[in-house]
Amino acid sequence: MLRARLTGKGQVTIPVAVRRMLDLQPGDELLFTVSPEGEVKMRTFKRRRLTELYASLPATRKYPGKEKVRAEVAAGLARQILGKRKEK
Repeated sequence: MLRARLTGKGQVTIPVAVRRMLDLQPGDELLFTVSPEGEVKMRTFKRRRLTELYASLPATRKYPGKEKVRAEVAAGLARQILGKRKEK
């Protein structure tokens, strides 16, 4: 059985053995569920890097290139800004 102590700020250090077993890394989230009997269950949510999600969805069109995408974004932002000014 592994133990941890609660600090005055309400923080707990998860023992190294538990972090290794669960492969916990900085930025991972923990979800705690408490039963009416006082039993606590913990579930982990791994932090995903953006590079891990690359190509996880099928492309709906060919990539036009960085410069074209930047121009499209700039035009869209300009339309939003100009549209907000007209409403005032």
